[in-house]
Amino acid sequence: MKILFYNWVDYQDRQRRGGGVSVYLQSLIAAMGSNTRLEPVFLTSGLAHDLRPGAPRWQEIGKHRYEIVNARPIAPAHAQFGSDEQLSHPPTEAAFADFIARTGPYDVIHFHNLEGLPASVLAQRAHWPQTRLLLSLHNYYPFRPQVNLWQNEARHCEDFARGAACATCLPLRANAGAVRMSYALERRFERLGLGPGTAFFDRGFRPALRLGWNGLRGLAGWRRKAAVNPAPATTPAAPASPPPALVHRRERMAALINAHCDTVLCVSDRVRKLAAAHGIRETLLETCYIGTAQAAKWQQTTAREVFLAADGTLRLAYLGYMRADKGFFFLLDALEALPPELARRLHLTVAARRGDATAMARLTALTPRLASLRHLDGYSHDGLDALLAGVDLGLVPVLWEDNLPQVAIEMHARHIPLLCSDRGGARELGNCPALTFRAGDRADFARALGAVLHGQTRPADYWHAARAPTDMAAHLRQLETLYSAQQ
Repeated sequence: MKILFYNWVDYQDRQRRGGGVSVYLQSLIAAMGSNTRLEPVFLTSGLAHDLRPGAPRWQEIGKHRYEIVNARPIAPAHAQFGSDEQLSHPPTEAAFADFIARTGPYDVIHFHNLEGLPASVLAQRAHWPQTRLLLSLHNYYPFRPQVNLWQNEARHCEDFARGAACATCLPLRANAGAVRMSYALERRFERLGLGPGTAFFDRGFRPALRLGWNGLRGLAGWRRKAAVNPAPATTPAAPASPPPALVHRRERMAALINAHCDTVLCVSDRVRKLAAAHGIRETLLETCYIGTAQAAKWQQTTAREVFLAADGTLRLAYLGYMRADKGFFFLLDALEALPPELARRLHLTVAARRGDATAMARLTALTPRLASLRHLDGYSHDGLDALLAGVDLGLVPVLWEDNLPQVAIEMHARHIPLLCSDRGGARELGNCPALTFRAGDRADFARALGAVLHGQTRPADYWHAARAPTDMAAHLRQLETLYSAQQ
């Protein structure tokens, strides 16, 4: 069975772009290596560009790995927010068709994203009717050009207001030409031996680009007070005439998926419900929790009988990013508002890349209120065991409908219960109402955490209905069943 996987970034990307999806694809393709029935091929698009613009084309970049160069849709999607070319660009579609014709035929094409390609490539299904088409929803790109349901980089988005909310969604939009040029320069530097991993690239080129972008964000008011203290969710005031292009984008994306995909895989039940609400036919939708190499930790660890240490303290961990949508600033708000007698019983580990001066100052100011606070400037998967040793409770305080965060899986697989907000898929791992709080509600966070500190909620309450993590072997068997299903 020959399978084509598509994502906007190569799963072996040297800059480690793609977040949890890339981590998942690395594990998935590695698991397929010992399966003689499956032949995986990988295609990426949206990042590779020539300095001198040319027609889209495809090329080999490694064994069974290919990329489309000069694709008109740029990846990731926010670099070309809501562009018409995300729906259709005939030259890019022709390059994709040529790739399929010359490297196929494929039994299965599994899109792990549509970013970097015109969605109209799905309509090429008519030329290869025996091929099964699957789409995994790792984000909400088909429904919202922002990709995540996060309005104006400040608040949860519940209603796109017929496109009006999307029209004002980003306080600063990237210049598509400048993004293409930066990608082309990256490509040229790599050919000259000055790519990722070199001092020139890691300490010069990339920081310079980041500094310039952050400067533009500052001028646009990106880092405003609302990002540190998000306002209550509200529906933005709609312009007099909502932009028809954004309405058409959402409707066209759903129509293409409904007409040409055999199955749409949702990484959590919450994603499945949201996809149905956004127009995807329910008969296409199937919940498929992703497999993880971290599942091996399930057999190597055991659940604690109690949360609290002998001295009554609790060890918490927050992993990920210092971002508002991930709930980091809400977490600071909630911990700052805790009664002192509760706060001083908490040992907190924050494993996240350094944020701006305001974020770091808030961490410093919070430290005296807690029993202890440890900050790690990011982390690696190789160091997770040491990082999480002794942690009693993981924190997943997301403010948006995060599909299923990898950090949640990583902690859960080590028998670390999760205190989750009620948005996104993370709460489905434990299925524990006692350790779920209303997103963005400091009082409800304090209620749930207080029940742990007072001994009213115990680890057994979390594990009673918890899901065991899905290992890659079991996940691959589920995918094989879907790949082999009759059309």
